[in-house]
This record gives sequence, C-alpha cells and structure tokens, in this order.
Amino acid sequence: MASAESSDRLLVLNPVSGSGDHVDTVVELAAEHDFEIRRTEEAGDATRFAREAAPDADLVAAAGGDGTLNAVVNGVDAADELETTTVAVVPAGTGNNFATNIGIRGIEHGFTVIEEGQRRAIDIATANGRAFVNSCVGGITAEASGETSAESKAELGVLAYVKNTLETVGEFDSLPLRVETAPGPDGETARAWEGEALFVLIGNCRRFTGARTAQAHVEDGLLEVTIVEDAAATNLVGGAALEGLIGQDSTHIVRRRTPSLAIESREDSVEYSLDGEMLETETLHLETDAETLTIPVGEGYQPDPDDGDLWPLEGPTNR
Repeated sequence: MASAESSDRLLVLNPVSGSGDHVDTVVELAAEHDFEIRRTEEAGDATRFAREAAPDADLVAAAGGDGTLNAVVNGVDAADELETTTVAVVPAGTGNNFATNIGIRGIEHGFTVIEEGQRRAIDIATANGRAFVNSCVGGITAEASGETSAESKAELGVLAYVKNTLETVGEFDSLPLRVETAPGPDGETARAWEGEALFVLIGNCRRFTGARTAQAHVEDGLLEVTIVEDAAATNLVGGAALEGLIGQDSTHIVRRRTPSLAIESREDSVEYSLDGEMLETETLHLETDAETLTIPVGEGYQPDPDDGDLWPLEGPTNR
C-alpha cells in the first residue's frame, strides 16, 4: 500500500460511524475507484490523515458522518490546501445531514457523485478558527451529544441534539448571551441581541426551518442565525413541537443573516456543537469564507435554493 502522502486520492474511513456495517462496502468501492484508504482509530486521526495527504492529493474523501467530514475539512484547511484539494462525502453516519443537503443519497451514490457529479465551490465557516461546513449549535451539552440515539439523529438530524439536551438536563438553564451580527451585502444592518436564550443555531449549509433537512444557500457568503429565546421553553415538549416551533414565525424566535457574528456569554462558558464536534468557550467569533471548499454534489443540490430571492429571515414578529 502506497503512503497517504503519495496518493492522488485518499479516503478517510471512520469504521465506527453510524451502525458500523459500512466498512466492507466502502473498502470495496474505494478500491474500485483507486482510493488509498486510511482507517481512523482514535480522536484526531481523520484530521491528521487529511492534513498529511492534502499537499499531494487531488481528492480527499470522508467516509463517515458529519463529524468525520468536519475533521477532514479541518485537516485540509490546516494544510492550507483548500484551494487545490477537492473534499468529497461518502455518507456512512447516522443522520448524514450535510450529505443529504448536497444531494448525496447513500454510500454507492457518494462514489457515483465523486466521478460524475458537478463540483461546486461552497462556503465554509469558522468558529474561533475551527472550520465547520453544516451547522454550529450553541447550548448543546457534551453529555446530551454523546447520548443522542441513532434513531433520533436519523429522524431529526441536527435538531436531535437539541431535543436530547432538553431531555437530558431536565430543568434547562438558559444562556445569558449577547449576539452581535455584522452588516450583510444585501442591506442587512449590524444588529445586536441580548437576553436569555435556550439555543443559538447557526447554519452554513443547514437551514433551521423545522424540517429534518433543509439546505441553506451555501454559496452566498452568509450564515443564517436562529436564536430560540428562553420564553419558548414551555412549547418544547417533544421533537415534533421543537421542529414546529423553530419552523414557524414566533415572537420567541429571532433570525438574522450575516457574514460574521460574535456570541458572548455573560456568565459561564457555553458548549457549541460544530457539525457534531464539541467546543466550549465564553466568546465565539464566527465568520464565513465564501466559495472556498470544492466539493462534488448530487443532482438534488440547489446552488440557489431561494431562486434569487432572499429567504425571509425577518418576519413581522422578528426583532
């Protein structure tokens, strides 16, 4: 087996993602498509493999869930090779939320898209210097993230972590936050929100509409921010209510669109989930890097899901 550094194509395989029954299929298909395979064994492997391979590889694929893809993107970014290395997705996790958003329906389809799919330059986002591609959710606890069931993730996607946090911690302590957004290119003004929040949901490719999967515009250089205020807690009694609340126009839901923002906790540090990977901090700085990540997409991907019109983040009851 050639070294990863000399391979034009590397596939980073997480053998324990999802149900764990994908390994043989991925290995067989990867061999057919001339991939070097590196299997992760411990935390940090996926990022390291991608970082080592990126200077020489034309393509690095992530076979796993959103967390595996996140690690691979961070590895290619750490090697400063995002401009020269394509990153591909072979969905082998539980929810595979990002893969669904870019039109990839399964493992075999992932390899088909690598060979035949259109390559798009999409935005990535960073949170305190760490890249994420799908979403950043503030208020998720590490305990709840680790205990979220496969069934719940398959049903609710990213929102499963939110639901499990509410169920795990029982009486949830709200987050005293200040959220300040930057001016946007389409007339959005810099705005600040301060108060008690249950969650802060920041979407790059993921749009928080209440649907399990909803693709945001991921080539516009903007993040979509949803703040669920503490007053909404009485409505959150289950997954369906959670999705309904976030999807509707509510006096307790604040929405913004912005190229960058800062979130500051006025008390303790807050746990954030970046594509499922945890980060704990008192202050979070987020920004987009427009059209930076080259990625093969399936037919279901929409370069402009809003058909030229801005998705109406600012409803009549939003502030």
